[in-house]
Amino acid sequence: MTKVTHLPADDTTCGWYHLSRSRQPRAAHSGNTSARWVVVGAGFTGLAAARELALKFPSEEIVLIEAQEVGFGPSGRNAGFAIDLPHDIGADDYIGDIDTAKIALKLNLAGQSFLRDLVQEHGIDCQMKACGKYQAAIEDRGIAVLDAYRRGLDKLDQAYQMIEGSELPEHIGTHFYRKALFTPGTVLIQPSALVKGLADNLPGNVTLYERTPITSIDYGDKIVLSHSNGRITADKLVLATNAFGMSFGFLKGRMLPVFTYASITRQLTEDEQARLGGKPFWGVIPADTFGTTVRRTPDNRLLIRNSFSFNPDGRANSKYLERFVERHRASYASRFPMLPNVGFEYTWGGSLALSRNHMGHFGQLAPNVYGALCCNGLGVTRGTITGKLLADWLAGERNELIDFLLAAPGPNSNPPEPFLSLGVNLNLRWGQYRAGKES
Repeated sequence: MTKVTHLPADDTTCGWYHLSRSRQPRAAHSGNTSARWVVVGAGFTGLAAARELALKFPSEEIVLIEAQEVGFGPSGRNAGFAIDLPHDIGADDYIGDIDTAKIALKLNLAGQSFLRDLVQEHGIDCQMKACGKYQAAIEDRGIAVLDAYRRGLDKLDQAYQMIEGSELPEHIGTHFYRKALFTPGTVLIQPSALVKGLADNLPGNVTLYERTPITSIDYGDKIVLSHSNGRITADKLVLATNAFGMSFGFLKGRMLPVFTYASITRQLTEDEQARLGGKPFWGVIPADTFGTTVRRTPDNRLLIRNSFSFNPDGRANSKYLERFVERHRASYASRFPMLPNVGFEYTWGGSLALSRNHMGHFGQLAPNVYGALCCNGLGVTRGTITGKLLADWLAGERNELIDFLLAAPGPNSNPPEPFLSLGVNLNLRWGQYRAGKES
């Protein structure tokens, strides 16, 4: 019997969640249930896996379990970038091995296409906009990153546009940045709205249980998942829990639950929109990894996302919200001095599952236990496509993308505590300090 010691506990102030369509959560599980397929985690990965299993096995019930409410957890808390391009921060040109980069591009595009088709098919209102993204810089280090990435995109034969600082206000309103690299393939979304819409349009043979945190598991001939009000017995278990996979007994000491934080403003008035100028919606990611992500949403709000914390138990900690909202205000003020009286309506944190070698796990974890874990910050596209492809593989399919994922080495081991926390926290603080004006 494996006791699940760490359960999700996100803060209650996620703007994406509260600003998206309200829905009636599905009932929590109670009693005893048996199913051939059980998927744990109803984020992007778990929703894709459950959907695809249901289509591959139409005569079988797929049980999908979510510890919190759909759209409330990490999948509903990211910055809303469904990114197409590979971005290997360990490579000099951010592309690295060209064959690997081409496969990564195919994976990301497949995830985008899968989501786009579902949004269109089911009429999901999630502010989906195929408007590309800007990667912008203010410091010399950031300018060097843009130049390196441009060379990598040339090698990969991908489209881009370099935009000088004097031209950027026509695009994003602010005069803050010196240069930006625009790539047209990124799709922007309202992440919580998308996750809610995907959950409410699952195939009929998927049974979703929300507010059902699993507290223990028996990995026997049958897999028995227990919680406070019952048990669920599975022939085959799919884990789509990212870093919480460690709490289920797998990849222990191989993932890093790192939180990042965001604030979103109230809606801009018409006068404020005119003062801001630029395009009606856009997204900016920083050239420096530890810099600030910024968005203007289709409903005329401005989002600021920066700052990191290492939370080894994967649970939110309110002290970081109180600390980092001041940094958000400073980042906002430096970029939007023309809008001094626009306050934040929500501030929240959301977890990333990272690994030291930037690799995830795909495939078998134990007899009759499978997982797609550790998205390394690409939960929207990579989480979606790995969930779908895992289900395809379990249905007996093989293709280039599945073979690539199965052959990957997976996350490597972390140092033991207390050296792990000391090293991660020092790295996060140093990275945010080095980001300088881009923070």
